[in-house]
Amino acid sequence: MLGKLIKKAIGERIQFYITANNFIYPSQLGRLKFKSTTNAGVALTHIIRLGWSKSLPTSTLAFDILQFFSSLNHHLLMKIIYKVGLDNHVVDFFSNYLIDRKTSYSWNNFSSSIFDVNVGIGQSLALFSILLALYLLPFLHILEKRLKNLKIPISIISIIDNGLFISQDKSLEVSNGHLFYSYNIMSNLLDKFGLVVEQSKTEVFHFSRMHSPFNPPPLDLSLLGGPIFSPKNLWKYLGFIFNRKLIFHQHINFYSNRVISSVKCMKLLGNSLHSISPLQKRLLYKCCILPIALYGFQLWFYNHVLLLYSFKALNKMQGRAAIWILGAFKTSLTEGVEALVGLIPIKLYVQKLGERSQLCTISLPLNHIICSLMDSPFSSHNYQHLSSLSFFTDHQKTKIKGYLADANNRSYGVFPSFSSLHPELSPGLRVIDTFSNCFSFNSNNKGKNDKICLQQLDSMVIKSSSSLSTTITAMDASIKNNVTMSILHTHIPNRPLSRTIHYSAFVTSIEVELFTIRCGTCWLIISQRSLLSLTPFMWPKESLTLCLIHIKSMW
Repeated sequence: MLGKLIKKAIGERIQFYITANNFIYPSQLGRLKFKSTTNAGVALTHIIRLGWSKSLPTSTLAFDILQFFSSLNHHLLMKIIYKVGLDNHVVDFFSNYLIDRKTSYSWNNFSSSIFDVNVGIGQSLALFSILLALYLLPFLHILEKRLKNLKIPISIISIIDNGLFISQDKSLEVSNGHLFYSYNIMSNLLDKFGLVVEQSKTEVFHFSRMHSPFNPPPLDLSLLGGPIFSPKNLWKYLGFIFNRKLIFHQHINFYSNRVISSVKCMKLLGNSLHSISPLQKRLLYKCCILPIALYGFQLWFYNHVLLLYSFKALNKMQGRAAIWILGAFKTSLTEGVEALVGLIPIKLYVQKLGERSQLCTISLPLNHIICSLMDSPFSSHNYQHLSSLSFFTDHQKTKIKGYLADANNRSYGVFPSFSSLHPELSPGLRVIDTFSNCFSFNSNNKGKNDKICLQQLDSMVIKSSSSLSTTITAMDASIKNNVTMSILHTHIPNRPLSRTIHYSAFVTSIEVELFTIRCGTCWLIISQRSLLSLTPFMWPKESLTLCLIHIKSMW
């Protein structure tokens, strides 16, 4: 158990280091920080819609690497780790961890002889995701450079051991030619890395908005030792179900029916004598049902899109869930049952998630593929994708629809206060790690017994007031009619120092409480106190650490 924790800590630090220093390939996604499969789906649909704005259909070729996890060469991986520039102790750790490994197999009374194992990484290891990303890093850079030298306009997306080529041209025959040459270069390059493409999982799909019958030509890879791929009507990729017009009715139906089945199965959690409470049922619905039903909603939910069919299926799903939570009759009105249960309409819930997820694009690393596709003031201009919005005029941008187009417009009105990859946020160097003896967290559950909480707070204040070198700061916030009020009291024993009240509108109470904590911290710094005790009721420690990030330099 201790060894697994150490590996997890090492993997966390290495991921932060290589992400902060832009070592990860921009379109390398999956199982990494800030690199989710949803980002791959969003990037793909954005590229397709931008191509449609130029009247260009899109052709894709998806491939999979055969036995990727068990085929990694340890010696090559060690050279890559050394080139990344990690600390010598980390390099020595991986050298001892990977090189000169031996194994033997046992079956009943038979045991094989011991032999060397210089390839392969287990998928269950805590370090495998970052090691796989480092292993494919030179491959993707070399592949991109060769395609650029041959002037083949291909976009690449990599998800662990899967890859995707994207080509756009008015002629599908030309797009198939680009995919053919890209596949040939990729196969030869993989062979030099000791890897092979799995032909059975290779797929071709074309996207077009043509209203007339659409019969795309097949992709013939027989000259390269592969089969002839004929496009299908539907394409399931990374859990997303695509059709050629990017109408996600099949995707929404699939996940809506899936969660309806889950709701029916959840009835087995209770019995005739004792059942779970409605509050527990609602918690199960929010934690286990909604994330499945809304998987990939960023691909089909954006401004000025027809959503009547989409929300018809989702309303049916939430209606059944609300009836199960409340135990009402099947003929009950859906809106009334949802109100009694405490569920907001699914359309408003998706809208809230969409707006918040769009704001998250601002905190992504500058070399992320999402940032390279945007033209926001926070995107990097050093790496621009072929389908970046920066290559479009303002008039052309108004015609582009999609999740990233909305996020790009929203980013101009946002002013981020911190970077998620700031050195002070790196694991082991955070304020809470470096100055752990200067903080004490006293977590109290306000909902259990208010009297006990008040007694604990009173005893803490009385104990702290006995020292003349102690400064006490009390803070709270409340919200009423969309107007929040925060109040801050700072005093030393027998003498108040300050009393501050702030008013704000259209912000959450949590944001105001965090702002109040920061104001109180400033008073503690001014008074030059060296010990800070926090008693949060609802605030996570990570959020408090971010609010107190500037204490380190002043202490």
